[in-house]
Amino acid sequence: MPFHTERRAVTQNTALTLTPDQAFDALYAFCAPALVRQTYLLTGRRELAREAVERAFQAAWQRWPEVARDRDPGGWVRATAYEYALSPWHGFRPRYRTPEPPPADPDARALLNALLRLPPSYRRTLVLYDGVGLDLPETAAETEASTPAAAGRLTRAREAVAAQVPELADPATLHRRLMELASAERLRADAPTTVRTSGERRNAFWTRAAIAFTVAVIGATGLTLRTAPTHYEAPIAPAQAVRGVPPAPALGPLSRTELTLRAKLRREAGNGPERLAPSPG
Repeated sequence: MPFHTERRAVTQNTALTLTPDQAFDALYAFCAPALVRQTYLLTGRRELAREAVERAFQAAWQRWPEVARDRDPGGWVRATAYEYALSPWHGFRPRYRTPEPPPADPDARALLNALLRLPPSYRRTLVLYDGVGLDLPETAAETEASTPAAAGRLTRAREAVAAQVPELADPATLHRRLMELASAERLRADAPTTVRTSGERRNAFWTRAAIAFTVAVIGATGLTLRTAPTHYEAPIAPAQAVRGVPPAPALGPLSRTELTLRAKLRREAGNGPERLAPSPG
């Protein structure tokens, strides 16, 4: 019986007799060590491989009733881990911008470099088929491709690897070397209880964040409704310069009439009835 088929049977039979915590821990203990090594073949990064597997199992614990009833819980976790590990967004994270130390063995280093030069879809297909041991239809289903497309990716991936490392043209040799490369790295995952606990804390954090965001949106909406105008107010027209006003006259000598008026005003008393009722001139 192939390894992945045996693992599927074991996880399904175990889940029938254990509590959810025990079933999850059993699946984690059975799958996580190998899955971390497989994910390392996809990324060439030890820390990212561990992180991807832990995030995949945390997602599985969040949806455990659904995952436990899946026909292949280990395959569900593997697909989630591979998706997370191959996300292009990791290139923007400072911790993953610098390369990690390569394997010490020259042959292992050559194989890893050949893998990392492949497109992500080709690399994933090669690891699933020649590394994990899935058959072609299962590989196609997990990579969300048709069987002919998966076969084409596998063929081109093998050719690209063989072009860089000629001794790996034989599929049996390639499978053996992939297993040796994955097993040579000392990669360990955290304990299952740690993964479950950290996943629950992350869920609680995001739940509280979602509640706080919802409350903020409701408060902002209420404030907007309270302060919004209830009728239309026409906007104030912008100021414009007044045109056509004659310029102010310049100061100059008084005319004869103005001189006569000024002399008359000076002769009159400063107060009195004549100020209230002007006399005829």
